[in-house]
Amino acid sequence: MSNINIAIDGPAGAGKSTIAKAIAQKLDMIYLDTGAMYRGIAYKAIKNKISPTDENKVLPMLENTELRIKYDEDGQHVLVDDEDVTLFIRTPEISRGASDISAIPAVRDKLVEVQREIAANNNVIMDGRDIGSYVLPNANYKFYVTAKPEERARRRFNELKEKETLGNKTLHDILEDIITRDKNDSTRAFAPLKKVDDAIEIDTTEMTIAESIQSVINIVKKA
Repeated sequence: MSNINIAIDGPAGAGKSTIAKAIAQKLDMIYLDTGAMYRGIAYKAIKNKISPTDENKVLPMLENTELRIKYDEDGQHVLVDDEDVTLFIRTPEISRGASDISAIPAVRDKLVEVQREIAANNNVIMDGRDIGSYVLPNANYKFYVTAKPEERARRRFNELKEKETLGNKTLHDILEDIITRDKNDSTRAFAPLKKVDDAIEIDTTEMTIAESIQSVINIVKKA
């Protein structure tokens, strides 16, 4: 029997990662946070004082970069050149860097190859920007999880505040970051963020996390 793949796409802060993690646990699947992989590459670039938009410098760095994913009782870990960077990649700076660096085709090619290999050998649920359209176009189930920008900004603000990684960022700053990222992700030439025709849209603006999770599980179980 072939492996089951679920693709969840959507803009930043819509809740797709939270939903994907919960569904993976309930359905005993592997959850692959593809965005964390791009964050890992962006983290290395920024750490080495390389602009994530500078393709001429990113490409040589990429050739000498090994990225691996491992799982333990705490969930997914991103290892860049054997360094576990999981705890360092959730800042606004890395978020912007991930959006910028993901627009470089060679970066996406490298990480998509890893993602597809994992999906081919496991029951996997992935979330990102182009999972249903590009990474796993033949996924068994496709969802597009979204929410209004203001609500997504509020959620991200509270998340960063709780993790004490907010810094001097205001709610307005977070909203501006999200609007900018939405534009970058949806207008990039290569594999942009979009809702594919066969994806089911889930708008979480007025939904609790539990309601969002259950709505997706109901559809999968019904099918």
